[in-house]
Amino acid sequence: MTSATASAATPTRPPGPTGFFSSLVYRPGRDPLTFFSELVATYGKLVYLRSNGEHIYVVTEPRHIKDILVTSQRKFKKGRGLERSRPLLGDGLLTSEGEAHLRQRRLIQPAFHKERIAGYAAAMTHYASEAAARWTAGATLDIDAEMMELTLAIVGKTLFDANVQAQTHDVGQAMADIMGSFWMRMLPFADTLERLPIPALRLAREASLTLDRIVYAMIAERRTSPGDRGDLLSMLLLAQDEEDQGRSMTDQQLRDEAITLFLAGHETTANALAWTWFLLSQSPEVEAHLHAELDRVLGGLTPTVSDLPALRFVEQVVTESMRLYPPAWLIGRRAIEDYQIDEYPVAKGSIIITSPYITQRDPSLFTNPERFDPARWTPEFKAALPPFAYFPFGGGTRRCIGESFAWTELILVVSTIAQRWKLRLVPGHPVVPHPVVTLRLKHGLKMTTAGR
Repeated sequence: MTSATASAATPTRPPGPTGFFSSLVYRPGRDPLTFFSELVATYGKLVYLRSNGEHIYVVTEPRHIKDILVTSQRKFKKGRGLERSRPLLGDGLLTSEGEAHLRQRRLIQPAFHKERIAGYAAAMTHYASEAAARWTAGATLDIDAEMMELTLAIVGKTLFDANVQAQTHDVGQAMADIMGSFWMRMLPFADTLERLPIPALRLAREASLTLDRIVYAMIAERRTSPGDRGDLLSMLLLAQDEEDQGRSMTDQQLRDEAITLFLAGHETTANALAWTWFLLSQSPEVEAHLHAELDRVLGGLTPTVSDLPALRFVEQVVTESMRLYPPAWLIGRRAIEDYQIDEYPVAKGSIIITSPYITQRDPSLFTNPERFDPARWTPEFKAALPPFAYFPFGGGTRRCIGESFAWTELILVVSTIAQRWKLRLVPGHPVVPHPVVTLRLKHGLKMTTAGR
């Protein structure tokens, strides 16, 4: 065989769909979870496709994910989804790149140190207890909306030392309107669509202005009474960037980070909690095990950070919930230089898609992957699991800065509410994932309360 023949026989791209089929990736109305799941089931763990002129690689193997997010992370920048989120998020921590991102992360990191998070715990359990006390036995609630309201109160107090409960409806509606425009913004001609009177995009623009009004009001109020209140906003107002001639953050910079943390600290945690309550309602044995641990460890008392090590099964429940329904269901990157995945060259400018939702349901990594089984998360199982087989918080320098905050909040909120209530899904209520920036519930989550 000549060298030319050998070269021609070597594939230059992984297997994947061709023609019109591949253009359906970002079509509004197409279920992305089904699309990507079927794509991997059909073509394997590394898939190539063209969509709207983009070269896209869907990557699901943990070793490749680790290389993209950690080992070779400097070869990539954020993906298309966050590129299109800049009008909302500005240059906050989620969207900034390179040295600007590292500087912002250094300024924000102290707000998430262990000691600070311990100080936030009392607010987490306070608002969770308040919500549980407000419910009545036999009531029908939209638990999705309840968790959104709860996590908004927590993030408002802990990160901004503000009571935002009076603005819960405005913030919740604004977030829903912004999420509702996500897939339209992913279309290749989205910039043109923005100039047209399209209702979904108009609502998203108005929602962004609503969030701006709320956040800028908090910043203005704090400018008049500076000082450290033990929250993130205090730290950002007092912080000086040593690499930028000691300048303090502008109102625009503060706004960008505040909006970003509203999304990350409110939206994602609420989704994780809602999915957890749904899964518990479908698993009586798991729920009984959870209640037994709460009775043994807490004995009816409000949990504190000192109880976290003993609440091992609660942690396992939350871990398994985020395996099945990770709030950040898709993580994208764009190559800023040529790259290689095994024998396949990946050209500069290509999009890499990784998905915790897909990888965390891989039967080669998780036995009975569709089953809700918190007991699988033994120390031995976790030790044997390849790195990035489970990555709901991403990885590398872009790993979620609030990961410890989220774990603490999830465990404390579940423990506080589950001590008092069991939640039952309303018969016939459709439970449908709605993947936008986060993994929402398309129809909310109607549940009835039952006392313990």
